[in-house]
Amino acid sequence: MIYLQLYWEFFKIGLFAVGGGFAAIPFLFDLANRYPWFTSEALVNMIAISEVAPGPIGVRMSVYAGYQAAGIAGSLVATLGLITPGVISICILVRFLKTFSRNPKVNNIFYGLRPAVAALIAVAALDIMQITVLDFSLLPNINALSIIPLILLGVLLAASKWIKWFSPLMMLGMAAIVGVLFRL
Repeated sequence: MIYLQLYWEFFKIGLFAVGGGFAAIPFLFDLANRYPWFTSEALVNMIAISEVAPGPIGVRMSVYAGYQAAGIAGSLVATLGLITPGVISICILVRFLKTFSRNPKVNNIFYGLRPAVAALIAVAALDIMQITVLDFSLLPNINALSIIPLILLGVLLAASKWIKWFSPLMMLGMAAIVGVLFRL
């Protein structure tokens, strides 16, 4: 039964998460709330691990979530569920590509989808920030250690904006070092 649930849930994610893997993150948060497969905190770790591994992030997250829920078979089923809608839609779109590419109504539909995809990614970013940077459970007891992640975020954003030699790799390295130092 869990395999059917995994397939169906990831099929829906693959069908409705238009715009790629990051657009799937809000759907994964919803799964974390509805099923005991993984928690929201585990989802944040899943995203971090998925960013390190090669390949599309949506597929990497489905592998991780499926494995958490039902082992290796679960990861295969979840991944199959995630990619099935894409495979079906690509097969259909390839057949009618010339007709669709010249149709202004279809172009307008895709133009209208762009803000929705951006909103899904923004919601995912806010959810991740709430768990990782803005720990709202600390608000009544704000202390210096609870503000440090916000200060670090501000410094990294400022450095990446104004210092041209400051690379994303340097940001990750600095953030990791600071995270280790403040968790000791």
